[in-house]
Amino acid sequence: MHFLRETVLADPKLQGTFLNEVELAKQIGVSRTPVREALLLLVADGLVEMLPGRGAYIPPLSGRQVRELMELRGLFERHAATRTIASDTVPVHVMRELLEEQKALATTGDVGSAESAAKFIERDVVFHQALVDAADNVMLARSYAGLRVRQRRLGVTALFRATDRQLAVCEEHGEIVSALAGHDEAAALAAIDAHLGRTMQVLLQA
Repeated sequence: MHFLRETVLADPKLQGTFLNEVELAKQIGVSRTPVREALLLLVADGLVEMLPGRGAYIPPLSGRQVRELMELRGLFERHAATRTIASDTVPVHVMRELLEEQKALATTGDVGSAESAAKFIERDVVFHQALVDAADNVMLARSYAGLRVRQRRLGVTALFRATDRQLAVCEEHGEIVSALAGHDEAAALAAIDAHLGRTMQVLLQA
C-alpha cells in the first residue's frame, strides 16, 4: 500500500495509465492478493478507478480537482498560521531545517530526475504539515495529512512542468517562514496564498 501511494501514484508518467497487478506484485515481491487489496483501498479513497475488463486506472486530476485541493489547503494552512502566531507556537526551527534540505536538493544532484523530485516533494509535504500540526488540533492535522497523496502527485507534476520550480518553491517557502518568524499574520497569509496560487498556475497551464 505504501509503495503504491508514495511511489506509483506520485509518478507523473503513470497518470492516465492502467496498472498491471502482476508486474506490481513482482516489483514489490508479494502475491497479487495484497496488491489487489491495496488497489481496492485506493479506489475507496478516489485515487484509482477499477474499470471492468481493463483493470486499475490512475485518472489524472482535473483542473477542478486541482483548484479544489489548493482551496482546501489554503483553508488549513491559513488557519494554522493564524493559530500558531497567536499562540507563539510557530515551528520556525523545523520549517527552516526542511527549507534548507529543499535548497540542497534544488542546487545539487540531478534536479530533473524523478527520484530527486520525489525527495524534494516529500520535504515539501512535511514542511506544510509541520505548520498545520503546530496548530494543536488533532482532527485538523489528520484531515490535512489525508491530502498527502494528492499533494505529492501534484507537487511532482508541477516540478516537471516549470523550469527551476524547485528554486521558486524554496523562495516561496522562505517568504512564508520569514513572515511566520516575524509574527506578521497578514504577510504570512499573503505568502501562503501566493505560494499555493503559483503552484496552481503551473499545474493548470496548458
